[in-house]
Amino acid sequence: MPDLILAIDQGTTSSRAILFDRKLKPLGVGQKEFHQFYPKSGWVEHDPEEIWSSVLAVSRAALRKAKARAQSVRAIGITNQRETVVIWSRKTGKPIHKAIVWQDRRTAALCAELKQEGYERQFTEKTGLLLDPYFSGTKIRWLLDHVKGAREKAERGELAFGTIDTFLVWRLTGGKVHATDATNASRTLLYNIHTGEWDDALLRILNVPRSLLPEVKDCAADFGVTEPGFFGAAIPIRGVAGDQQAATVGQACFEPGMMKSTYGTGCFALLNTGEKAVASENRLLTTVAYQLDGKRTYALEGAIFIAGAAVQWLRDGLKLVKTAKETGALARAADPNQHVYLVPAFVGLGAPYWNADARGAIFGLTRATTEKELAQAALEAVCFQTRDLLEAMQRDMGGKPRTILRVDGGMTASDWTMQRLSDMLDAPVDRPAVLETTAVGAAYLAGLGAGLLPRPSQFARSWKRDARFTPKMKADLREMKYQGWKEAVRKLLA
Repeated sequence: MPDLILAIDQGTTSSRAILFDRKLKPLGVGQKEFHQFYPKSGWVEHDPEEIWSSVLAVSRAALRKAKARAQSVRAIGITNQRETVVIWSRKTGKPIHKAIVWQDRRTAALCAELKQEGYERQFTEKTGLLLDPYFSGTKIRWLLDHVKGAREKAERGELAFGTIDTFLVWRLTGGKVHATDATNASRTLLYNIHTGEWDDALLRILNVPRSLLPEVKDCAADFGVTEPGFFGAAIPIRGVAGDQQAATVGQACFEPGMMKSTYGTGCFALLNTGEKAVASENRLLTTVAYQLDGKRTYALEGAIFIAGAAVQWLRDGLKLVKTAKETGALARAADPNQHVYLVPAFVGLGAPYWNADARGAIFGLTRATTEKELAQAALEAVCFQTRDLLEAMQRDMGGKPRTILRVDGGMTASDWTMQRLSDMLDAPVDRPAVLETTAVGAAYLAGLGAGLLPRPSQFARSWKRDARFTPKMKADLREMKYQGWKEAVRKLLA
């Protein structure tokens, strides 16, 4: 089995590894969930050591299931939950605290304070981001301010910061490489997406020492080689990208105007804007879509914090279903005369609202409401929120482009949800033949970096569609349902 590629997909609730051949056909898969920690309301943490051990376990499992040896693996690609922060000792490699997850809202007061002091415009102009607890910068500041001795050690250059990709690269290379890629750097509030450098003025505002920060590389670059003992041979790491950008690559959205939306724990929609970093007038994010050969391609991004997590809540919190798959059948059987809306602001509202203090609510309950209507409300919430994002993107781009949305992630397996999404957007929705587009994107970048795979334009021709969903809902019903959603959000925010 020559010329294999191992993709490590380190997500919010599980770690996964997929071994691909050079045609990007999956040969072996390993997956493992890990613990979520909620020390206070709105706080979310992970154990970095558990993440590390899960990554090793799933990578070895993928090799074992494919009956492949590490010597056949030409490259590793890493994709990761973005914005999640780890700080560790350069000497021991041990984290100083649990990882603070992207969903965590503990720095809301700090963000409000920085906004009040008039800093948000400077951050937005340089980073394309808003001052929100979602991003890494204020999480770094919190750790330095709250972990005993951390700031002093950081000032002495004894600590290293990384998003999960950086932490994994450090561990896999035995501490030899401290690096990230441009997509992950662009989510930190510390990286100037126009100059491609860490920004000293922003570092001063957030009081983050430059010595903490990793080197920033292209998405397909040399990130070192793994220690031989981990897999039985040293394997080059040749690709890194944040999960949403990796999915954009995996969906072959290489042309300006192409759009993808990933439905996992949250939902993230990216619209390729090419070489131009479009400044949003509608509270979307401007971000690096990918960087190859030193050249950045930009995207507009809308982030929904809760998508599949709402279905998990129905299953694990309310115990209304035993499996996520049941929700589609329940939604199909829901009473069409009831209009129940779930606004899943469990950890605040993301784009285009950006309200860190909002919390979830259900509107329209009656005595006749059952688990069917609640399941429908949870699935429809994803569709309504995607329309919020699409309309904001269209306003930023100066009109309504002819958009075909390419979708991926676990929720896209539900035909009911994808049909309702197409109905609500009044646009076609394309589901790819391979749903694991995040891992495909990481594998492609690694294969590109290793010289195994072709340039993006040629790779794009290999993208295959599984199904296309087209709008079937009557226009007046579509608008009635969407206006009901907007009213529910208004009530929540009031």
